[in-house]
Amino acid sequence: MTVLPQPDHEVVIIGGGFSGIGAAILLSRAGFDDYLLLEAGDGLGGAWHWNTYPGVAVDIPSFSYQFSFEQVAGWSRVYAPGRELKAYAEHCVDKYDVRRRTRLRTTVTAATFDDEAHLWRLDLADGAPVTARHVVSATGVLTQPKTPEIDGLADFAGTVMHTARWDHAVDLTGRRVAVIGTGASAVQAIPHIAEQAAHLTVFQRTPIWCLPKPDVPLPGLARAALRAVPGARRATRLASQTFVEATFPVAAHFAGLVPVASVGERIGHAYLRQAVRDPEVRARLTPAYALGCKRPSFSNAYLPTFNRADVTLETAGIATITPDGVRTAEGVEHAADVLVLATGFKVFEKGNMPPFSVRGAEGADLEKWWEENRFQAYQGVSVPHFPNFFTILGPYGYNGSSYFNLIETQSAHIVRALRQARKVGATRVEVTEAANARYFASALGRRRHQVFFQDSCGLANSYYFDDNGDVPFRAATTLETMWAAKRYPLDAYAFTG
Repeated sequence: MTVLPQPDHEVVIIGGGFSGIGAAILLSRAGFDDYLLLEAGDGLGGAWHWNTYPGVAVDIPSFSYQFSFEQVAGWSRVYAPGRELKAYAEHCVDKYDVRRRTRLRTTVTAATFDDEAHLWRLDLADGAPVTARHVVSATGVLTQPKTPEIDGLADFAGTVMHTARWDHAVDLTGRRVAVIGTGASAVQAIPHIAEQAAHLTVFQRTPIWCLPKPDVPLPGLARAALRAVPGARRATRLASQTFVEATFPVAAHFAGLVPVASVGERIGHAYLRQAVRDPEVRARLTPAYALGCKRPSFSNAYLPTFNRADVTLETAGIATITPDGVRTAEGVEHAADVLVLATGFKVFEKGNMPPFSVRGAEGADLEKWWEENRFQAYQGVSVPHFPNFFTILGPYGYNGSSYFNLIETQSAHIVRALRQARKVGATRVEVTEAANARYFASALGRRRHQVFFQDSCGLANSYYFDDNGDVPFRAATTLETMWAAKRYPLDAYAFTG
């Protein structure tokens, strides 16, 4: 009998956002205590560690944006600000003893599977490699800021910063600010920037669906009731989950069956008429695509910002960045002292899913495999030819509900596979090509009811779409994803070694 070399750790988790934190906690609770969490940054919390721009906040109710097993009652608002999410991450890390099994400032540059030893070798940017029997990739996709390819950007004489890497040393008071982009981060930041700047120019390529935000402060009495009244947190979470489920999973994936999106569009149009006085500006803020084609936003402050005399909405294309501002394709130059890039993140670009090289069985390259076979993964977790490698946010894993539902569901899937491997003494766990093919065919078969494949979505410029025109969301209700994670057939995997 061949004795395999022992890895440094049974499991290595890559990424210290809520995905990695949640996977660590749930693996440990399932008896997989020999794990190491690697995080490239200098702190934990992922998006809530890096994103500190003014106005940053969760975009679903806080009662849903937390682990089901660690519900807190201390949120200051229905939609908690970013600093509270960062604090929640630190709370979970300490309570569940994740910190001592974490290495910060540790960037994984490559992951290579050893076919003979049945383990992964992780090369690090600084330090000796680490080996693991299993790897959980929890790097997310909205992690690497995307810089727009605009002529002259390097020549701008003022300050340039991305919303995802906000420089708090830059004082915007009395300065001319230009914001490029009107996505989710811009919607939150723009009202705050407008309050400080002498003048704000917003460059919009595609208008965003913006709906009124049911956000109110939670007074001390309400927070006390959530702590003290039996069942209060559970009831509040149920109401919140129902709202979240209706506004994305149902609206987006079952648009052909349930007209939730059309109701949302009527609400959005009515809100736009009420919020923006100038009919010309209002027309330029009106989306020409269906609600759900790209990520919508909820805000009570964004649209009214365009009523201000010191705010300009520019919808002409950008020709170039000059040393003193931004020049449009129509030849109009807008002066600026500070340029804010609210241009989102790399999503399906090469080098982002994941942000390091992955070579599986017999040298298979993950990025190349996806390029040749389209983005796909069994329940969003596993890919054939990449044994012992699991992802939290893989293709066709996320259904658009609370990200915490995804973390818990995918972790349950991973735990089930690892438990079976332990039970049968397997050192190699690989999803079969047949199981993956069935799942992928099923995912594609549900597209006919999804909002993404309406004709108007071609006007959305949405990052949801990859180069193949696919939208790798999981067309399923949250309850279905939870059930599937705990009931998938174990013969979907080959357990060997």
